[in-house]
Amino acid sequence: MQPTREARIGRVERRTGETAVTVRLVLDGSGRSEIATGLGFLDHMLTALARHARFDLELACEGDLDVDDHHTVEDCALALGSALDAALGERRGIRRFGFAFAPLDEALARVVVDLSGRPAPRVALGLRRERIGEVACENVAHFFHSFAVAGRMALHVDLERGENDHHRVEAAFKALALALRTAVSLDGSDDVPSTKGVL
Repeated sequence: MQPTREARIGRVERRTGETAVTVRLVLDGSGRSEIATGLGFLDHMLTALARHARFDLELACEGDLDVDDHHTVEDCALALGSALDAALGERRGIRRFGFAFAPLDEALARVVVDLSGRPAPRVALGLRRERIGEVACENVAHFFHSFAVAGRMALHVDLERGENDHHRVEAAFKALALALRTAVSLDGSDDVPSTKGVL
């Protein structure tokens, strides 16, 4: 009889003078989420991320939205990345690498992930609008950067094509979800997937 693996759960509380964020992330979930950031579009993207990664995610943020959306977007990304890092632990037995294409109507995104322990974000979205809902388009790329840094991963996000910026961003989040779903999945071993022996 094989020993049962501990539940892979990450819990993070991040409090600054600008935001208060709490996150509970279950990697081996069903895609259930409860998201409340104060930014409807960000809620929509995080709900899609959880659903398609099959993560269970609870994330709440109270941010200084009277200033703008920047601190809320950034700190949600940092807290979520930290929760992912915590849930992965030593990163034993994971596939480590994941890649996916995801379309949304005319838009097509590609995301490649390496849970290497080394932050290396490269994000090319090519967005044209200034804002989507209450989120500045420049902060969408910043979300991916911050998430990769806190999650200690190489993250490549590329938009292959698309006309509608909402579709382009949503395709990117869905591709990220699918790539993470593969990368965090267990391969049946108890090894750290690195020639260094540590990630």
